[in-house]
Amino acid sequence: MPAQILDGTAIAALLRNDVATLVSARATKGLRRPGLAVILVGDDPASEIYVRAKQRDCAEVGFKSDVRQLPADTPQTTLVKHIDELNSDPAIDGILVQLPLPPHIDVTDILERILPHKDVDGYHPYNIGRLALRQPVLRSCTPKGVMQLLEHTGIAIRGLDATIVGASNHVGRPMGLELLLAGCTVTTAHKFTHDTQRHVRSADILVSATGRQGLIKGEWIKPGSIVIDIGITRDADGRLHGDVEFAEARKRASWITPVPGGVGPMTRVALLQNTLYAAERFHT
Repeated sequence: MPAQILDGTAIAALLRNDVATLVSARATKGLRRPGLAVILVGDDPASEIYVRAKQRDCAEVGFKSDVRQLPADTPQTTLVKHIDELNSDPAIDGILVQLPLPPHIDVTDILERILPHKDVDGYHPYNIGRLALRQPVLRSCTPKGVMQLLEHTGIAIRGLDATIVGASNHVGRPMGLELLLAGCTVTTAHKFTHDTQRHVRSADILVSATGRQGLIKGEWIKPGSIVIDIGITRDADGRLHGDVEFAEARKRASWITPVPGGVGPMTRVALLQNTLYAAERFHT
C-alpha cells in the first residue's frame, strides 16, 4: 500500500483551534491577548506572503499582531531600535524577524538581540542550548512542528533510527536535538557526508531539509519508514517541489509529508504555540 499522507494543513488547523480555545479561556479570566510582532526588512515576495499568512493566523486565534515592514536599506541600528522597543513592550510576547535579511545586516547579532523569552522562532543560542541540555523552553518552530507530525502517526519512535539530511542552525541541528530528546538514534548527513544514500536507506525516520529538488531518490527509502520532507524549491514553471522524489518514496514509506502542505503549516502553528507559551510562562 502507498504511504499515508501526513497532512500538515489539516493537522495545523486542529492545533490552531486548540490555541484559539486557550486564548479564549485567557480572556474569560481577564487576561490580555498574546502578542506577536513580526519585522520584515525589504520586499522579498516570498517573505511578504509568509508574513501575511502569519497575520491571518494571529487573527484566527485571537492574538494581537504587530507587523513592521522596513525598507531594504534600513540600517542595522534602526532594526535594533525596533527590536529593543518590542523587547520592552509588555503587550508583545513574541518577536520574529523574517529571514532572509539584506546582506548589510548581521543576522547573528539581530537574532541574539531578541530577548530569549520573546524568541518564539527558537533561534536564540539560549533556547537552542536549553534544548541541547534536555531542558527545552522555546523550541525551533519547524522541528517542533515535525515532532507533532510524528506524534500524529501514532508510532512509538523511541529507539528508532533517524537520519536528518541537512545541518542548518535553524532546522537540521535542532531537529537532531528534538529526535535525541525523543529517544531516537540520530544521524545527521550534510555536505561533507561521503555516502548519504547509505544513511537514508537505514532510516526508520527520514527528515530532509536541504532545499535541493529530488536529492533523495525514492528507491533509497527504507520500506515502512516515515518520510518528512522539509525542503522546498520552486521550478521555472512556478511549481513547488521537495527534496524527496515523492511518487517513488510513497511506494515504500508508511507515512510521508507532501510539498506543499506538509511541514510548512506546522511551522506556522508552532509559532503560535510558542507565542502562547511565552505569554503563559513569562509575561502573564
